[in-house]
Amino acid sequence: MANFNFNKVIIGGRLTADPELKTTPSGISVVSFVVAVNRNYKGPDGKQVTDFLNVTAWRGTAEFITRFFRKASSICVVGSIQTRSWTDQQGQKRFATEIVADEAYFVDKLSEAPAGINQNAGDPGPGAGNPGGTAGQGSQVGTKASPGSYMTPGARGQMEELGDDEELPF
Repeated sequence: MANFNFNKVIIGGRLTADPELKTTPSGISVVSFVVAVNRNYKGPDGKQVTDFLNVTAWRGTAEFITRFFRKASSICVVGSIQTRSWTDQQGQKRFATEIVADEAYFVDKLSEAPAGINQNAGDPGPGAGNPGGTAGQGSQVGTKASPGSYMTPGARGQMEELGDDEELPF
């Protein structure tokens, strides 16, 4: 029998609070936040059913999320599920399950982004309704979008930019 291990999760939803960047004692950036994800159905009471998922991001991904996302921002997170256990001060065994984000992507258009997002040329804000360049590299509104415009810096190397429609593989 083959040994098959695969842990990959993709979620899309809205941040429930502004993400706050923290630094570990060794200087590593980290941010923890909650993403509200609506289910595709309503509960017996007719209300929308929502899951609140804990997410943690490290290093550049943490800095990217903190810089470009605010409470109510739509976000797409790609990562893995991680569980932890510990014993609290009362001697009770505790467990936590969270998503560790490897990548984060904009979802909102700039016009739909929550108030408070810095929309200056070097800081396009989530979503990008900014078609201009790579986030955080002095992009200008009105220019052609690059594949890195709407994603975590670490995800950029996985996408190939095509010059025009003639290069499409289909």
